[in-house]
Amino acid sequence: MAEPSILTRADGTTIAYRTHTGKSPGVVFCGGFNSDMTGTKALALDTHCRETGRGFLRFDYFGHGSSSGEFRNGTIGRWKDDAIAVIDDLTEGPQIVVGSSMGGWIMLLAALARPARVAGLLGIAPAPDFTEDLMWAEFDYGIREILQRDGVYLQPSEYGNEPYAITLHLIEEGRNHLLLRETVRLTCPLRVLQGMNDPDVPWRHALRLIEAYEGADVEATFVKGGDHRLSEPNDIARLLRTVDELAGIVEGVNPPQVRTDRHGSSGIAVSRQDLS
Repeated sequence: MAEPSILTRADGTTIAYRTHTGKSPGVVFCGGFNSDMTGTKALALDTHCRETGRGFLRFDYFGHGSSSGEFRNGTIGRWKDDAIAVIDDLTEGPQIVVGSSMGGWIMLLAALARPARVAGLLGIAPAPDFTEDLMWAEFDYGIREILQRDGVYLQPSEYGNEPYAITLHLIEEGRNHLLLRETVRLTCPLRVLQGMNDPDVPWRHALRLIEAYEGADVEATFVKGGDHRLSEPNDIARLLRTVDELAGIVEGVNPPQVRTDRHGSSGIAVSRQDLS
């Protein structure tokens, strides 16, 4: 495979990306914490958008994948700025932004910064405020002491052999970008896909986002037995179908009303009206 394209930021750092042009709205994929643009969901979206003639962009944040920088030097604000930069410089017209895990936080921050460009949002186990609510709040005294003393804690990873660095700066800087303490002032359509057996982002965290989101066009699908990655064939089929539905809304086409999975997996769909 050819080397990824490179976007050089004003400070000299580089963002690696892959993109292809196509019809509007385009799709932008924001990956998760310590992930990159070569994951199953990113590749499936890339292929699907090519097959349907839709524009698509995937990229690596600072310190991730093929982009420059050290992972431990990254912050939520830095990664938010990366997402805004690729939307500004590498896309045209309305975009549907898909965010996986941490990418669900990044997509919301990017949409708040560029509401005229972001026409739809799709969060896969979205994790806004995770540094505060799913890290710091869950850390025991020993981990907090290590962070306060050393400035970094090496967290064992369930998804690789090497631990990854969680820095005190990541936690503290993340507090500048917390969203769920107040209304999320966005009104574009929001869709959420959430596994109910997710050990990293509890499914109730998705409910907090649904409740905080200002817009009324919000739907969530909770997959009983679904894990954090939601990368099984049934999960990918659901993801692609949901992107198509969002695109139909942006294009002014009524999306399908029947939300039955083609591969027969079970999901529980919840809308804002169901919570009222």
